[in-house]
Parts: sequence; C-alpha cells; structure tokens
Amino acid sequence: MNILFIGDIVGAPGRRVVEELLPRAVDRYFIDLVVANGENASGGIGITPQVADFLLNQGVDVLTSGNHIWKHKEILPYLEDTDRLLRPANYPPETPGRGLAVVETANGSPVAIINLEGRVFMSAIECPFRTVDRLLSTLAPEVKVILVDMHAEATSEKQAMGWHLDGRVSAVVGTHTHVQTADERILPGGAGYISDAGMTGPVDSVIGMKREIILERFLTQRPQPFRVATQNMQLQGVVLKIDAQGRCQEVRRVQLPLKSA
Repeated sequence: MNILFIGDIVGAPGRRVVEELLPRAVDRYFIDLVVANGENASGGIGITPQVADFLLNQGVDVLTSGNHIWKHKEILPYLEDTDRLLRPANYPPETPGRGLAVVETANGSPVAIINLEGRVFMSAIECPFRTVDRLLSTLAPEVKVILVDMHAEATSEKQAMGWHLDGRVSAVVGTHTHVQTADERILPGGAGYISDAGMTGPVDSVIGMKREIILERFLTQRPQPFRVATQNMQLQGVVLKIDAQGRCQEVRRVQLPLKSA
C-alpha cells in the first residue's frame, strides 16, 4: 500500500497546488490513500467547511489538523458531522470532533489515521502519549495500517513519539513547522518516521507568509498582519510504502513544483 501524506496546506496557493498536482502525484506514486494536514488551508490559518469540502473533493481522503483548527468557528459543527476532518485527539473529551478515523482504500483495506498535538512550546492539553495508547487499544485486530500525524513544535517531542509507537504503528509523520526535514527513516520496529512533512504552498516565503512582512516583525518587534505568499509553489510531503502487516518499507520525501506558478 502506498500512502501520500501532504504537508501543511497553506491558503489559496496551497489549495491550487493540491488541485493541480495531486492527480499527477497519485498516478506517479501509485497512491492508494491520500492524507493531508489542512489546518492552515483557509487564509493561511484555520480551515472552513467550504475549504475542507474543496480539498476532499480534489482527492484527499482524510484531512488532519492541529492547534489552528479552532480559528473559524463555523468549523465546529462540521467537525461533529464528519470523520474525514480530524482534530488532535488529545483535546478534552467534550471538544467537538474526533482524532481518529478508520477508512478503507479502494481494495477494502482498513487504514487508521490518528491526529495528535504536542505540548512542548504549545498548549497544555492532555498527554499525546497516553492518548495514543488509549486509541490504539480501541482498534480492531484487522486494522494493520496505522498512520499518526504528530502536530508539534519540538522535534524532540516528535522523535519521542516515533520511538514510543515504533512496532505499533506504520508511520509517525510530523507537521506544524512547515519546514520539511531530511531525517526520514524506518525505525527498528518497522515504523516510518519524519520530523516534518513540510508545507504545500509558496516556498519563497517564511513558512508560507510574505517574507517582507515577517522580516518587518523581526526587525521592529511590532505586530504585522500575516499575508500568504504566492511565489514558487510546491507540493511537499512523504510517500509511505507499507506492507500487509502494517510495517513501513519505504519513506520517500516529495517536493513537486507547480510549473505554471
């Protein structure tokens, strides 16, 4: 089985990249399932129901998210009504939505997707390590393929989650920093791992935002409104090759440029 995980989609430029490049990526890598982090797909922060529907209609099977999922209040009832847009599972139980989805590929193989959020340099929510242990205990034995989106700031916390889950999941893919890392590997127990899948959107930017605005913020220490950049757009992510027993055989970084940009 080949799974394409698309790194954080940023704003309208990122949505355009998905619309134009996803069909080609699916054909090129013989993809069976597409998962994408969409927490910044609306205006560079948050996601709306309309944008979620758009991305799902482009061929994304499941959208994951992170701490920015709450930006647009209209997403709250949407989270309650769907299992194709996840929020981190380690928010309190009363929080709208869910952090686990089990979907089937075209040939009927079940795949579990778990969304977690880190706590280092982020909000003091529930423990992602204990949360994922609990979720794994709820899965049926026939669910062999398990993908975890670890949405976190610190690489140390992401790596710790990789080791914590090695031998129990198929892959742990980091998101949130928008900077693709070069540490892809297969851990000894068979879990694929990368600290960050990267960003889908404008690469000539500062994590997706216009660089002159971010430079002004750093130089003056005055707040400036974020604006999504538009230059040099790419689809970034990883292709995970996973065997029938749920063990990862290959982690391949992906950087596909939008030629017409």
